[in-house]
Amino acid sequence: MREGPFDSLIKALARLPGLGPRSARRIALHLLTNKDKAMEPLMLALAQTAENTQICAICGNLDLSSPCRICQDTKRAQSVLCVVSSIADLWAIERTGAYRDQYHILGGVLSALDGKGPEDLNINTLLERIRKNPPGEIILALSATVDGQATAHYLTDRIEAIAPLKITRLAHGVPIGGELDYLDDGTITTALKSRAAQRSL
Repeated sequence: MREGPFDSLIKALARLPGLGPRSARRIALHLLTNKDKAMEPLMLALAQTAENTQICAICGNLDLSSPCRICQDTKRAQSVLCVVSSIADLWAIERTGAYRDQYHILGGVLSALDGKGPEDLNINTLLERIRKNPPGEIILALSATVDGQATAHYLTDRIEAIAPLKITRLAHGVPIGGELDYLDDGTITTALKSRAAQRSL
């Protein structure tokens, strides 16, 4: 079957995360039928972003400047450094508004299956940051997967070899609104091991 005139656009959209062929076709049709209000502003935004986006030389975040706005923000404390695996994780934490200190993005986690070793991550830059300006606390905000936990253990060993810093990890366990009967055994076990003291009334 011969390709249609817009198949290349649909295929390009379908390669984006979270989109399949059907969603890509709907988006393509919307763009094509709303060129002035949808397609042209999108084209301009994509071109400007592609031209101006930079990787922050300090934390590894994406922004329109380097250092990024987070690293330049003088209102943010320098006493805590939150280590995350990806920019998506940084954005997720920022959405909460619950954290107002500094970040460091590893660019992934250690993974034997994916062939990712320490040299493939931003670990040396992290250690250099710690040597130059040791924070009061380092939060290892990594996933609860096997690879995430292995990365956390590796980083703990490397950091402790530099200085006796306070190293913490995100708590894992029962989510808010979660019922024990519907949780898997691993989640319940982790919740029991990570339990916090309940203040007596």
